[in-house]
Amino acid sequence: MISILWADDEIDILKPHIIFLEQKGYNVVTAKSGDEALDRFNESIFDLVFLDENMPGYTGLETLVKMKAIRPNIPIIMITKSEEESIMEEAIGSKISDYLIKPVNPNQILLSIKKNIDSQRLVGERTTINYQQEFRNIGMRLSESLNKQEWIEVFKKLTFWELEIEKSGEESVEEILSMQKQEANTQFFRFVKENYKNWINGVDAPLLSHNLIRKNVSTLLDEKPLYFIL
Repeated sequence: MISILWADDEIDILKPHIIFLEQKGYNVVTAKSGDEALDRFNESIFDLVFLDENMPGYTGLETLVKMKAIRPNIPIIMITKSEEESIMEEAIGSKISDYLIKPVNPNQILLSIKKNIDSQRLVGERTTINYQQEFRNIGMRLSESLNKQEWIEVFKKLTFWELEIEKSGEESVEEILSMQKQEANTQFFRFVKENYKNWINGVDAPLLSHNLIRKNVSTLLDEKPLYFIL
């Protein structure tokens, strides 16, 4: 069941909205201040948060910043009576997922939930499917005899999928990727071990640390002005 935290100092007035969401199958936990919302937030795991901007104690924006520091990826929707541009800009800068102006009706709330929760789920599912397709391709490449450029391409792909899967929050896929990265590291170690002697002797060598100054720095020594920090 999707769990929602709704913080508003007028939460009692919003009881019909909460009943509406509960009838739709959502679990709604309420708070009447920013301080209380943070307590609830630290006590339980929520899928989405509604924050009123104008609350006693911590304001909605202050509460938003503190929540994002704890869980950066949680969708937070700001609800406020104010249409001031500065407040909207500050909220958007703090990475809110949506912004609603009071009065809000239950269907607006439901639409915002579906837009944020379902979009995250769909992105996660699509990322999983795409990586599953790529997993086999990367695995086949790791079983081949790769050259330097091909190893670079493999690690570019692994880094790309690491970032995509991290955004999707799919922990089971993260574990699979971690295992594939370990396999890639093992195979790459063997590649380096087999070629290192030739590289030291200058045979088809990548840029190594003992050649860094000569190849990449010495060519700049005649240019003025030059600042050299080592």
